[in-house]
Amino acid sequence: MVDDIQSLRSILGTSRVIAVVGLSAEWYRPSFFAAKYMMEHGYTIIPVNPRHGEILGQRCYRSLPEAAQGCGLKIDIVDCFRRSEDIAPICDQAIAIGARVLWQQIGVKNIEAAKKAEAAGLQAVVDRCVKIEHARLFGGLNWVGVNTRIVSAKRPQWLAY
Repeated sequence: MVDDIQSLRSILGTSRVIAVVGLSAEWYRPSFFAAKYMMEHGYTIIPVNPRHGEILGQRCYRSLPEAAQGCGLKIDIVDCFRRSEDIAPICDQAIAIGARVLWQQIGVKNIEAAKKAEAAGLQAVVDRCVKIEHARLFGGLNWVGVNTRIVSAKRPQWLAY
């Protein structure tokens, strides 16, 4: 499972299309806030929630396979705002549509689904928030005084100086 800074940075730096399974239409819900933040930072958000027709100005799909077929885009990340016990079928669907990453949000921990995703060639992120990781790794949290432990006076090893 992906847990290191470089892998998270690579995922968020190369992925542009995120299907948010369980995206709420309520502005105060964490899924809405995270999806809106990612949209504002250049990501394409594809809402997946059978209860709504539209969220954040985007067409909302009833299921992940419907979203993959209907949006006309290749889904990079399947971001799961569902209970841990609901992740197994979402994992199967993510594999079937050819997603690159199965991302389980904070508090969502289905290790078996993550292992299954990895066995099928997907990267799996467990118990992390897309929005928080993006802000931490690409700048944003440090502006409000949060110590991300990313900013340092040391020269980064990954830069070719």
